[in-house]
Amino acid sequence: MVERKRTLKAIVAIEAFCDAQDIRLDDYRRGDTLRFDRRLLEAIDTTLQELGHRPIDATTRGRSTREQAAHGFDEDKANRATPRQARVLVSAPASATPAWLATTPREIRDLDWRDLSLAAFDALVQVENLDSFYELDGAQGELGEVVAPLVVYRGDTLYRQGFDALAAAWGECFHDQRPHLYLGDFDAAGIAIALASGASHLLLPSLATLNHKASGLHQPAEQMPHQVALRRHRERLAAAHPLRDYLALILDQQRGLRQQWFAGPLEAVALR
Repeated sequence: MVERKRTLKAIVAIEAFCDAQDIRLDDYRRGDTLRFDRRLLEAIDTTLQELGHRPIDATTRGRSTREQAAHGFDEDKANRATPRQARVLVSAPASATPAWLATTPREIRDLDWRDLSLAAFDALVQVENLDSFYELDGAQGELGEVVAPLVVYRGDTLYRQGFDALAAAWGECFHDQRPHLYLGDFDAAGIAIALASGASHLLLPSLATLNHKASGLHQPAEQMPHQVALRRHRERLAAAHPLRDYLALILDQQRGLRQQWFAGPLEAVALR
């Protein structure tokens, strides 16, 4: 049994509901307090369900609209799971090509990441740019030495939440045993995104290719604020860490290369 002040907004609403539904409160009103016990709560709960509302103990938080509907007519949009909350955009080898579609080596699917069998993949490949994501053909060597990559688009707000949850699940499942590869622009902002996303490696052209092709036009001045954190990150790396030579192009020479200009087989470069 608990008692609550009758002046509280929620208690005023409960009393009004009970009075309207002929739930007698004579035995529960004690001056300026309202007493609750199991008998009263059961009476309220029964009436709620008869009216098509969800039971008292049924939460709507984090549920989809369909899941909320299973508990009654109430819809709690503020706390529901959004339609795209667990959706990811995945590129996978084509299993079969329907007669109405030209032959293509890969298929793009919008799906719930929780339906994926993560153990079937030997690496998670996070792709930042949508045009590059659609153009990937997954040829051997294009995505480094991985054999069965899970290729997922991350870049926009529509798929960001689903990807972040997938990346967290990948880390919990495999820790550092299976890599999380970042494929995005080779610039200060791109590497900052890779680090923040929990990626273990960058997918990049060879250092020789970057030395030849990287340009100041692909390392814009507005990205300078990102360089502060990257300099601190470089200081924490071992003297012989391979990432140091790549960061030198960005931090010391102010050169970069957008993902769309990558060419040739890519290499996995450890981020930490």
